[in-house]
This record gives sequence, C-alpha cells and structure tokens, in this order.
Amino acid sequence: MELNILLFGITKDIVGQQKLRYELPEGATVPDLVAHLKKSYPKLHDLNSVMIAVNNEYGQEDQTLHESDEVALIPPVSGG
Repeated sequence: MELNILLFGITKDIVGQQKLRYELPEGATVPDLVAHLKKSYPKLHDLNSVMIAVNNEYGQEDQTLHESDEVALIPPVSGG
C-alpha cells in the first residue's frame, strides 16, 4: 500500500522534503511505518519523540494503516 507522509519541523529537515509517498505492506501499523522511516532516514533516531497523526487525528500506538492514508510526523515544538 502507498501512504502519503507529511513532514514538519526537524522531520522535514532530516528527510529533505515536506511530503513523500511511502510504500508499506498491507496491514502495516503506525510503529511499522516509524521503524521503516527510521531505517530509511537514520537521523530520525536522534529525535526523542514525534507525534503521529493519521488522516488529521492523532494516531494510536498500534493503529493499522490503509492505502492512501495521510500520515503526519509532528516533532515537539520548543520555544522561549
């Protein structure tokens, strides 16, 4: 299945683009996607936490993904 990935903040900088299409086997879950992305982009391991949204709602820990889902990687925001 093919997923649409949106990247924000430092995740966008690490991947080098704001959006990408990513291929995963049917039945893949949010943790499967995160593991694959970290394998493809090892600098993602440097992030302590990243929120995942699936189709504009926060993703659940073991949520199964579906063809054409839109997944957003949202890094923590810091400020002063």
